[in-house]
Formats: sequence, C-alpha cells, structure tokens
Amino acid sequence: MSKGVLPCQYIKTAISAGIIDAGRFTIPDENIQPASLDLRLGEVAYRLQCSFLPDTQSVDDKIKEFQIDTLDLRSDGVILEPKRPYLIPLKESLCLPPEIRARANPKSSTGRLDVFTRVITDFSYRFDEIASGYSGKLYLEVVPLSFPIKIREDLTLNQLRLSVGKTELSDDEIRDFHAKKPLLYSQGNAVSVNELALANGMFLGLDLRGDSSGKIGYRSRDNSPLLDMTRPAPIDAEPYWETVSAQSNSRIILTPQRFYLLMSNEAVCIPPELASEMTAYDPTSGELRTHYAGFFDPGFGYDRQQRFLGSRAALEVRAHDVPFVIEHGQRVCKLTFEKMLEPPNTLYGEEVGSNYQRQEETLGKHFRKPV
Repeated sequence: MSKGVLPCQYIKTAISAGIIDAGRFTIPDENIQPASLDLRLGEVAYRLQCSFLPDTQSVDDKIKEFQIDTLDLRSDGVILEPKRPYLIPLKESLCLPPEIRARANPKSSTGRLDVFTRVITDFSYRFDEIASGYSGKLYLEVVPLSFPIKIREDLTLNQLRLSVGKTELSDDEIRDFHAKKPLLYSQGNAVSVNELALANGMFLGLDLRGDSSGKIGYRSRDNSPLLDMTRPAPIDAEPYWETVSAQSNSRIILTPQRFYLLMSNEAVCIPPELASEMTAYDPTSGELRTHYAGFFDPGFGYDRQQRFLGSRAALEVRAHDVPFVIEHGQRVCKLTFEKMLEPPNTLYGEEVGSNYQRQEETLGKHFRKPV
C-alpha cells in the first residue's frame, strides 16, 4: 500500500465518500488546502471549568461534568475570555477507514493571536491525534491566552491532515532530499548538508538582528481590548502589540508569560513531494515554549521558476516561569517532514491565495501591516 499525506485531490475524494462529513452543512471548496482541511466552528460553545481528555468516555458525557455555560455562536457570535477553556463541536465529523489516521493543528493565523487550540475525540487519551478507524464527532478546545476574542459559527481556527502508513522522513532521508532539492536557505543560498541541525527533524534558528529599522518582532500588550476575529478587514495592531527591537549584543531576555512573535533566521522550502509540521515544545530546548501553529503545506517557500528561494517562518515564543535569554541564530523550533501520497493539484502560495508566502512580517492577517 502507498504511504503518505493525502493531498487536496484525495481530500475532495474523502469528502465525497463520506470519510469527512458535515451533515446538513456543505464543506466549502475554499477550505481544502494543498494537504489539509480547514475545520469550521459549530453552532455552540461550552464554557468549561477545566480542560480534559475523555479517555474511556464520550466527549458529550465528559462535558456534562465540567460545563459552566452554553454559548450561541450563531448570528453575532460570542466573546471568549482569556485563560478560560471553551469546547466547541466542529461542523466536520470523521468516519476513517482502518488505514487512514488524522492529525490536527492550529492555523497559523490562530497561533499568531496566541489562541491555543487542540482537537479531542471520543474515548481518546491524546489531543490532536485521531486514530485510524475513528468514527465520530470532532471537538475543538479553544483557550485565548493574551487577548479576549470574539468568534462565531463557521470561523476556521484549526486544520486537519490525513495520512496513510509511515510518512515521516528520517534524518538521513532529510539529508538526502536536501542534497537534491534544498529545504533550507540562508541569505539566499542553500544551507550546506553538513550545517543542517537534525535530531528527528530539522531545527530552525531565530533572527534577532531584524530589518533595517532594527525591528525583530512583537510582544503582546497587557490588558488589551477585545480582538474581534469576525471582522473581515484587518485592524490596527498598536493596541495589541508592542515592537521588539534588536539589541547590540543580538540577544533579548524574554519576560515570563509574555507572548512574542519572532521570525526564523533561515528560509524554508517545502516542495510538492513533501509536507511539514513544526513540532511542539521540546523541554530540552530550555524554559520556553515555541510555536502553536503547525502545518506547512506543499508549496510553502517554493516557486517552480525559482524566482524566490524559501520563506521564513513566524515563531510564537513564550518563556515560562523565569526570564529566559535567547540569542541570534539560537535553535528553538523543529520541522519534521512527511512524504506526500502524491503531489497536490494546487500548492501553497498564489495558487490558493495564501497569506504568508514570502513573509517578512510576523503579524497575522487580522492586523494591518505597518507602513
């Protein structure tokens, strides 16, 4: 049997076959990405006493134990308070065959708002991992961390990826692939194979020297106003973010529990044959967490005519309990790579109107870009 991540044309087939279903709702074509599917919020949200995993129970039964309130996401939507867990049934459900498994991750725009999301399913003891053969509903836990947010039915905060068999490339396979088709660039040149930092995936470093103005990114403000995610037009960033500037020693000290948006020093290229994911926080990296949003679809940083070589990655960073120093080039996050079952019919970038191709700005699509 062929092994790999299912591309967009297979996702469409899975929808037609009822493997992915939305009941009385139609799944929009625009929600189908090159190697993932945007999942939509349903009609209600449950304000919870605490987060949970169902383990030996159904999610609906578990909700009854910890539900504080039910919120109606229809019409104008609702406001979610920071640091409070909410659980939202998604419109899409799954009926996976025995050979297909699924994984979920926040969308990049969600992670850049410091909104923590993860999928749970019935009788599961893991977040975001959906076992092969699973049949049932999907629920999204949503926890705003820095800002109060407004959401409504049909917003897409996370994505689903389907795969068959063992898909992940080993470090040796990453080296071999990079030697033929570079996956990482620095200052316009492919990084030498010998200079790749690999350990069950490829590490990226931080850019703490910044642009010509010295800006390296942003830090969330305290006591910010409501962030309305239902607005169609981008808003002014100043009430929510303060600029972080480069220091003469090319390092900064992270303030505990403050959220930072920074940029990778290297540029990443995901060719049509591969998909990628930025992995979760690794405790061996220090007292910080890097990254919420995970999937990099085929075509990120890739151009068939080689008019550009790679795109930099936006990194979401938070120190935990103590101030933590980070330095220019320090490796704080890791990309894993997976084989595609076959190349997708459409690639990330101009072909699907992607927001973050060739990005040099860490702010997400909800904010107006600085002049």
